[in-house]
Amino acid sequence: MPNLKDLKNRIESVKSTRKITKAMQMVAAAKLRRAQESAEAGRPYAERMNAVVNNLAGGMELNEGSPQLLTGRANPKTYLLIVATSERGLCGGFNSSIVKLAKSKIANLIKSGDEVQIFTVGKKGREQLSREFGSHFVGHFDLSEVKTLSYEIALRISKGVLSDFNSKKFDTAILFYSRFQSVLVQNPTEHRLIPASLDQTDIGVGSYEYEPEKSEILEDLLPRSITTQIFTALLENAASEQGARMSAMDNATRNAGDMIEKLTIKYNRSRQAAITNELIEIISGAEAL
Repeated sequence: MPNLKDLKNRIESVKSTRKITKAMQMVAAAKLRRAQESAEAGRPYAERMNAVVNNLAGGMELNEGSPQLLTGRANPKTYLLIVATSERGLCGGFNSSIVKLAKSKIANLIKSGDEVQIFTVGKKGREQLSREFGSHFVGHFDLSEVKTLSYEIALRISKGVLSDFNSKKFDTAILFYSRFQSVLVQNPTEHRLIPASLDQTDIGVGSYEYEPEKSEILEDLLPRSITTQIFTALLENAASEQGARMSAMDNATRNAGDMIEKLTIKYNRSRQAAITNELIEIISGAEAL
């Protein structure tokens, strides 16, 4: 028979845990609203920037003199994988889903004989990837001291990426993050940063005259576009993280409630059995007298 005191302590412990998970759920809900607003506000700007790049690139002939950020290098063999995750856990499968997608890409590239470099943004991605691919790490960006995501953070990351590309340390850059859809759904996403991913459907039918030349505009616009894409990914990640944490803490709170209910039933049954045994002992003693 379980000890009544142990059961009571266990119930109190689970109740305390439920209070914590409920509080974390409420905090995540408050942060989610702000993060979701930021992510949704940034999407039109990123989409418009991408449409302008597509329009410029679609109306010019690509040759050796074209920006390499647009055309890429011949026979790319070195890939930089930028894996953006969160600094904190307790957010369900948010981090593991991004890492799983990145691991799949890494395995395919290594199998093809390509060189892989890994740059992580966020502690959780670094922890998971370093166990298996530690020798491929080339850098990490720490977000632990960042309270509010800003364009300056994305600019610092993109400057390092562009510097390494210009130094020919890699040929292709791919970004991994989670695109926010809803509290229950966050989509792990793989997006090619370098060379630029051109979408023919974004190329407008209208004819525009540009001054200076399109190639000159792209030389200046492409680095800005990369920074914008990184910033958008960080905003999407922030919203996805809070959505996943809110969902995970809601599930934890429900599970704690179920556990409390089961433990309470067990406690009452044990208490009733103890009282019954005590009564039997008293009655048996009275009969013996």
